[in-house]
Amino acid sequence: MNPAWFIPPVGNVVVPVAGLPLAYVELSWFFFSVGMLFWATLMAIIFYRLMFHSPMDEKSLPTLFVLIAPPAVGFIAYTRLVAEIDPFGHVLYDAGLFLTLLLFTQLPRFLKLRFFLSWWAYSLPLAAISIASMVMFEDTGSVFYGWLSATLVVSLILVVTLLLVRTIDATIGQRICVAEN
Repeated sequence: MNPAWFIPPVGNVVVPVAGLPLAYVELSWFFFSVGMLFWATLMAIIFYRLMFHSPMDEKSLPTLFVLIAPPAVGFIAYTRLVAEIDPFGHVLYDAGLFLTLLLFTQLPRFLKLRFFLSWWAYSLPLAAISIASMVMFEDTGSVFYGWLSATLVVSLILVVTLLLVRTIDATIGQRICVAEN
């Protein structure tokens, strides 16, 4: 059990982003609700696993960044559904921002990891919290969110560039997609 299990619920939560412009309001609410239900359920299971079981293996550690995606994408979808940032919207955004800050405090630990394809788990969540911060900036006009979103976008660009370089290097060196010992 690792945070990669959050990817299907995030798929549900993202439906309103495309569904609302196509006038699928009730369907968008349905998928959003299902995604949020599974996010809450899986979050409890993941935290239990992290607190009371053996540490995650090195290869799975980057998937911890996936914890950021459900509240960040949920915030984006929710603001589309209600057309404003209400208190629940703040809860979603702040949960995503808290998890981002929490994981960034562990940056030295993540930088020491050997490269695995699981490093790509850094990209989607960083993109999601970057977009969520842009939405906060657009809706609030707060300079803080403007700077935060710009900082997160620059971080995302650097991370994706690093991922591309490391993936190409690992591919050339035949260190990925090989059988484990």
